[in-house]
Order: sequence, then C-alpha cells, then structure tokens
Amino acid sequence: MHVPDGFIDAPVSIAAGVAAAGAVAVSLRGARRELDERAAPLAGLVAAFIFAVQMLNFPVAAGTSGHLLGGALAAILVGPYTGVLCVSVVLLMQGVLFADGGLTALGVNVMNMAVVTVVVAYAVFRGLLKLLPDTRRSVTVAAFAGALLSVPGAAVMFSLLYALGGTTDVPLGKVFTAMVGVHVLIGIGEAVITAATVGAVLAVRPDLVHGARGLAAPLKLRVGGELVDAPAAAPVAAPAPARSAKSVWITGLVTALVLAGFVSFYASTSPDGLEKVAAEQGIDQKGKEHATADSPLADYSVKDIGDARLSGGLAGVIGVGATIAVGTGIFWTVRRRRAEDLTAASTASTAL
Repeated sequence: MHVPDGFIDAPVSIAAGVAAAGAVAVSLRGARRELDERAAPLAGLVAAFIFAVQMLNFPVAAGTSGHLLGGALAAILVGPYTGVLCVSVVLLMQGVLFADGGLTALGVNVMNMAVVTVVVAYAVFRGLLKLLPDTRRSVTVAAFAGALLSVPGAAVMFSLLYALGGTTDVPLGKVFTAMVGVHVLIGIGEAVITAATVGAVLAVRPDLVHGARGLAAPLKLRVGGELVDAPAAAPVAAPAPARSAKSVWITGLVTALVLAGFVSFYASTSPDGLEKVAAEQGIDQKGKEHATADSPLADYSVKDIGDARLSGGLAGVIGVGATIAVGTGIFWTVRRRRAEDLTAASTASTAL
C-alpha cells in the first residue's frame, strides 16, 4: 500500500501533504488526552511493533501478498489520535531510511495508511462495542471487524486520490475494482493479526488497551425483584499506584525484534496489493526512483553485507530501534505537554 513517487501528480500530492500535516497536528493535540501513565510508555513500542509486522508480507492470492497497515491496531491499543501518530512515525522511518514509499507521496501515504485506517477502524470498533455485550471477547470481535474494513477503506482513498491526480490514463473503474478487491483479502490478514494482538494484551493487561477502558459493566443488585445499580464504593484515601507495564514492554520489544530480525526473512516475496495492481493496470508507468534509493538501508537490507539473511535481519533490527527511539521521543514530549496542561489547569482552578 506504500505509494511511490510518480503515481499521483504534484498538485494532489501537495494537497494530500497539507491534509496529512493538518491531521498530524490535530493528532498531536488530541494525543495529550490519550498519553496517560498507561499509554505513554507503550506508544513508541506500538509503532515499532507495527514497523516489524509490516515486514512480514503474507500471501493473499496467486502472485500477490499483503502486510499489516496497523491503523486499527494502534488506535485500539493506544487511542485514535496516538494511533495516527504511531503509523505516521512508521511511514516516516520507512520513507527516509528504507526507501519504502515516496517522499513526495508521504502525505498520500499518511492519509491512506494512517488517517483513513484509524478513522474507519475506530468508528467501526466503537460502533460495534455499543451493540455487543461488555466483555473482552466483544473487544476482540470489534477489533477484527474494524481492522477488516480499514484496509479496503485505505484502498478507496487511494482510488479517490488517483481519480484526482493519477499520472496514467487507466480508467478509474478498473483501478477501484482491482484495489478494493485485493485489499478486501488483505484486510482479512489485517483483522487476524489485529484481533490476535489485542486479545493477547487483553489476556494479561486489559488496563493497557485503550479501547477496553470502562469495559466492565456496573455491578447490579436485585432489590424487590428488580436489578438496580450497586452503590459506588467509598473513595479510597490515596489512589493505588499504577501497575508497571515493564513486562509487557519487554515482551513486545523482544517480539518486534524477533519478527523484524528473523521471521521477516521468510515473508512472502510476491508484490503487495498496490504493486500488483499498479503493474497489471499500468499505473507504475510513471513511477519514479525513490529519492533515498542510495540509502544504506534501502529495500530493508544493509548495504555491503552479502548474506541476505544477515543483511535483512540487521536492517529490521535497526528499523525497530530507530522507530521506537523516534516514536518514544515524540510521545514523551506530548506526554510532558499533557502534564504541563494539567498543572496549568490546576493552578488556574486554585487561583479561582
């Protein structure tokens, strides 16, 4: 789904870049509310995990593969605003370090893979939770559905951008049908990965899943044959200290490193959905060489290392490390701004 330079013309790419910048700015502000003591330590890890899993292309049809987009997973684990930032960090690292996804097309990719996937997935997720029982299984089911629909949603967005600024004369109907068709299949893989990951975190630390907060229904008591809400518990003198997320963080980091550094070697080498459609429909005729094609990490391999397994594995480990470093830096900065806002609000309230 990474759109290279040249597929979309300059005016539409610039417009998408402006829209993406606006979405990121809104997300930076909204993430202040989401990055509390539970989400802040994990947001960088979520970005690194998405980077790692995106290296694992899985076959979806003859000669076609797909990979996780990650918007649904990030939104459900750490919140929709933070989710947009997580995927945007991944796209930035991929474009700058690994020559994956065009630099002039970065705004297009952020809109497709970060904004649209998060908006679609989280809307479906929240809508289903209102209809389903308040259980952990419902969270997993809703995560599956949201992730499933988010991928063809991104394909629809690409088709719309192509209709506005496509650089080849391929009929929109062919592009739309081919893109949505193959990405429905990729969406199944996205849904399985998302539901499995959310379910795994729910099993050990449900308090760390943003989408599962407030899940427990109020306690009911039977009074006079009718069920009524139980009275609220008396407030405690001091809040209990937050449980450490260290074990989850370590487990997630090790998993990401193993996936990127070892398992990625066995990923499908078939072109992904967009690459396949672009080749079959002639969209790639105007594709341009990536601006960082000479990067020492281009194509997810370390330059001058002849062993493919070692080269790819080392590139994956470097990518995980770079993504978690950049992501954590951004998220802790936003977290610090949240703390400053709370302090200012408290001071103003006291003054009144």
